[in-house]
Amino acid sequence: MLRTEERQRLARERREEREKQHAAKETQIFEKERKAKLQYEKQLEERQRKLKEMKQKEEQRRAAVEEKRKQKIEEEKERYEAVLHRTLERNQRLETRQKRWSWGGSVTPDSEGKTASKHSPSTANLKQAEAAVSKRLSSSAALLNTSDKTRRSQLSPLDSSVISRLLAPTQASLARSKSAATLSAD
Repeated sequence: MLRTEERQRLARERREEREKQHAAKETQIFEKERKAKLQYEKQLEERQRKLKEMKQKEEQRRAAVEEKRKQKIEEEKERYEAVLHRTLERNQRLETRQKRWSWGGSVTPDSEGKTASKHSPSTANLKQAEAAVSKRLSSSAALLNTSDKTRRSQLSPLDSSVISRLLAPTQASLARSKSAATLSAD
């Protein structure tokens, strides 16, 4: 009987020892799983943070590129407007000179000390003036045509019509000066 009790006690102790070992293994497995889950969540958060940073950097880069592009367009527009302004000023000066040469004439002393009539300028002076004006206007038009060909392809229809309207008076003033020259030559 004593032996039987001893066997049962030993069997019970072995069973308890196995259960303890089994519980310890389960605890270890559970702890490993918990650590792996935490590490996975940490990695996931890190990836999301990096993606967010990359998106922010990309947005900042795009914004910088867009700002640079707008600034470049603004500079081109200012440069273009300055060219137009200079051309307009030049055309106005030339028109003023043409009117003065065409209708006002000039007072020049001749060989005997007499002065020429104010209203009858010499034909040679008119032809020289016309040649100078034509040369200047053609160089202005050439400057506009050559330097702005690439810009004109990017211009809006409104800008194109403004340029056409600005160039039209130049051609009209040439026609007026030519007709004035032929009238005074006659």
